[in-house]
Amino acid sequence: MGEAMESSVAAKGGPVAETDPTSTGAAGTAGEPGTEADGLRTALAQAEENLRQQREQYLRAAAELDNVRKRAQRDIESAHRYALERFASELLPVRDSLELGVRNGASSDPQSVIAGQEATLKLLERAFEKFSIKQIDPSGQPFDPALHEAVLMQAAPNATPNSVLQVVQSGYELNGRLLRPARVVVATAPPAPASPAS
Repeated sequence: MGEAMESSVAAKGGPVAETDPTSTGAAGTAGEPGTEADGLRTALAQAEENLRQQREQYLRAAAELDNVRKRAQRDIESAHRYALERFASELLPVRDSLELGVRNGASSDPQSVIAGQEATLKLLERAFEKFSIKQIDPSGQPFDPALHEAVLMQAAPNATPNSVLQVVQSGYELNGRLLRPARVVVATAPPAPASPAS
């Protein structure tokens, strides 16, 4: 009879209810929402810190890129403005030599004037060599319309037809790019003798 009473008390939710697993489960779940919220707050704080760092890195990179762009723009402007500086400084001795020749030309003998002109020409050739300016002198070579400009066609029995017979004005190339074509006289075959009339 005592056992029956115990089971009826348990059925009514008496003292046995303290060991009820649902009551401990409810107490356990009551603490979880606070832990979950703390975890979310920590994750949010980390995400905000990460966002702040990423933004700082982006701003630094954007500023660096802007500085590089401005520096490149300045370099390009400087290159355009002073591109001929070295070439111009190489031409100054040529001008000095020409100036000296003009100043002393009237009082000098013809031989010294010619020697001065040859020295000036050598200075100019040296400046051209330094800057890869190459003279085109196609005497005796086949005519090339990409490099030569024909100013006259002339019959020449001793020359190969369509070859350069004479260079009227030298041409020039800069690093393989044509600055000015050579003006030339081109040889043609002599006209065939007229056949006698029958």
